[in-house]
Amino acid sequence: MTVTATTRLTARSLSLGYDDRTVVDSLDVDILDGKVTAIVGANACGKSTLLRGLARLLRPSSGEVLLDGTPILDRGTREVARILGLLPQTPVAPDGITVADLVSRGRHPHQGWFRSWNDGDEAAVARALEATDTVNLVDRPLHALSGGQRQRVWIAMALAQETDLLLLDEPTTFLDIAHQVELLRLLRDLNRATDRTIVAVLHDLNLACRYSDHLIVMGGGQILAEGPPSEVVTAELVERAFGLACLVIPDPVAGTPMIVPAGD
Repeated sequence: MTVTATTRLTARSLSLGYDDRTVVDSLDVDILDGKVTAIVGANACGKSTLLRGLARLLRPSSGEVLLDGTPILDRGTREVARILGLLPQTPVAPDGITVADLVSRGRHPHQGWFRSWNDGDEAAVARALEATDTVNLVDRPLHALSGGQRQRVWIAMALAQETDLLLLDEPTTFLDIAHQVELLRLLRDLNRATDRTIVAVLHDLNLACRYSDHLIVMGGGQILAEGPPSEVVTAELVERAFGLACLVIPDPVAGTPMIVPAGD
């Protein structure tokens, strides 16, 4: 693979799995700085496992993940959390927590023995709530929200962390199509405005093509292809990765690849 941009987050010969089962097998990965990267592939192909490994949630069985050239496992938890934010696939919150309290927890990595809550923290939370259209939910308990509302609140917490790198595992889960598009536009706009590096595991290949700069297509624990969507997405690749016969045509709005299933 040829890398044409700098990479703060990389993996070398990375293998990941659960118990004795290998899911991701000896991958080299470079997350391009300042870009939106989408990881796509069929169910159980290893995309969420790869993201967990990059985020230090899963210890490699071999190989390593490097953050700024240093093994990520050698760095302190709070130090990593100030650089790398994560929205896992199934986040868990304390019972009864309100939206305001949950989003405020995104600022915890920036606290310390001699630093208390300040106006900067307040502003970061306000920006995150505004960006995710959750301002009107701040006093409500998380458990009282719909699935889509909860997902937007979790994303607000990740945004409030204001890290240089943001990793999201299936962030469009529970969202209807309008909110999926709204969220992906938000992430793309955030990237363009702040140069923040964003990595998202996505299921919808057409949305991934439209809103990402770089695509990582996985299958069977391996990277089948990667690069700009317009350069790597072909009918042959889609059939290999997803087992779907299709046509690939230009999206009439964005010009990005659009996958149309073949047959009736």
